Amino acid sequence: MLRMVLAASTVLVLTGCTVGPNFSPPTWASPASWFSGPKEAVTPVRSVPVAAPIDAEWWNLFHDPELTRLEMRVARQNLDVRTAAIRVAESQAQLGVAQSAQFPMLNANASYTHQKASNSGEFATAPNPLGANGEFGNSAGGLHSADLSAFDVYQYGLGATWEVDLFGFVRRSVESAKASVEASREAERAVLLSSLSQVAQSYIALRGVQTQLRIAHDNLRTAQQSLQLTQQRAAGGVTNDLDVANASAQVRTTAAQIPTLEDQEAADINALSLLLGQPPNALRAQLAEPRPVPPVPPRVPVGLPSELARRRPDVMQAEAELHAATANVGVAVASFYPSITLNGSVGLQTLFPAQMFSLNSRQYAAGPGITIPIFQGGQLTATLHLRQAQQKEAALDYQKTVLQAWHDVDNALTAYRTEQARRDQLIQAEAQNRRALSLAQTRYQQGVADFLEVLVAQTSLLSTQQQLAQSTTNVSSDLVALYEALGGGWETDLPVRAHEIANQSSGPEF
Repeated sequence: MLRMVLAASTVLVLTGCTVGPNFSPPTWASPASWFSGPKEAVTPVRSVPVAAPIDAEWWNLFHDPELTRLEMRVARQNLDVRTAAIRVAESQAQLGVAQSAQFPMLNANASYTHQKASNSGEFATAPNPLGANGEFGNSAGGLHSADLSAFDVYQYGLGATWEVDLFGFVRRSVESAKASVEASREAERAVLLSSLSQVAQSYIALRGVQTQLRIAHDNLRTAQQSLQLTQQRAAGGVTNDLDVANASAQVRTTAAQIPTLEDQEAADINALSLLLGQPPNALRAQLAEPRPVPPVPPRVPVGLPSELARRRPDVMQAEAELHAATANVGVAVASFYPSITLNGSVGLQTLFPAQMFSLNSRQYAAGPGITIPIFQGGQLTATLHLRQAQQKEAALDYQKTVLQAWHDVDNALTAYRTEQARRDQLIQAEAQNRRALSLAQTRYQQGVADFLEVLVAQTSLLSTQQQLAQSTTNVSSDLVALYEALGGGWETDLPVRAHEIANQSSGPEF
């Protein structure tokens, strides 16, 4: 009989159907080329985006060994990345729970019970195979109590149950869990990409601040030299104390910028330390030595527009979440159909220890059970409506994510182009301001101009140099933002897997 039940269940599974909608990846039209605003003539010094494959380790384009070393530490040390990797492990465990429903549940059981029935209870008139010391009969309108003896029950065996997935309830649940695993993996890669970008942005900002510090110190020395010159000319009666006061004020004004820049330098170093899961100032010895801002390459590979949806982790995550929501609709639909369960048990039960392994003590049971939902108070219908609404929401989220991706890329390309144009103008302005300062100093030394011309030229040059340093920093930062918008960075194989991070310690030791 057991073989017949198993054969029948196998036929049911093989011929069973999976109800609910099947998921198909959304299709969307991509533009033929990247759009980044109005076109203009490109100067030889400009960095130009080209439709070439993106290097997964895009930070190597900056050719900065220190930046590369920091980026290679992000995947293992950034706490947000490690948290996201543990979430992947959690979703994989949930998938295992869902997959377990596809297999029979087999349990072993063993028990020993010492029990005695009530002498005046429901077994009072039953024959006592262990011997009764009393007699039964009516007396005074009642029943004499029997002296029922206590006895022992020994039992052990195996029990199995299996729900036949005839309408795909379990299969849809597994499908949803697999899609959730993919969503968590893409979420992990999104966190990794964001962390990689933050490290590059903080590193570039640090080098930009160090460049501004160098400019401030250089201008401070120039202002101090001008102050010495005016003091000497005032001592010789060539000029007055007004020029000395103006020169002294210029020295103090320039010196006042240095503490603010030093504070920003310390904040950028600590930001990098935090991104790598390190305590404050852990990277100071490594990063305190000033270096120039990493320059952008002449050609920037940006891939093809059609590759964006396959590369951006947030788009892939939204697609996986839509897949999971679609599978959950199938789970809700399958809940309306009957569920068939196969149950079986085999074991031994006896009152006497000597007969524990006797064939006469064997017992078994096998048979199917069916549950048909008839009235659930509207629960199944409401659940189906909920899952369908969640599917529609996930579809809109996917559409919005794709649209946002295009906006991010276009904005990043525009910012990268326009900031380079601004930098080019500042380069020319800086050269003219330097020339103006040289002429003003010469005219002042010759006595044909007052110190105000020198002061104005010094102020203009310092302002232009600081703006140029900031613009140069912005250009490199905009390139980082462009690659973040493009979804670049370990698209296929992460440098460290979820189970490796899950087995690591909970945090750094201070």
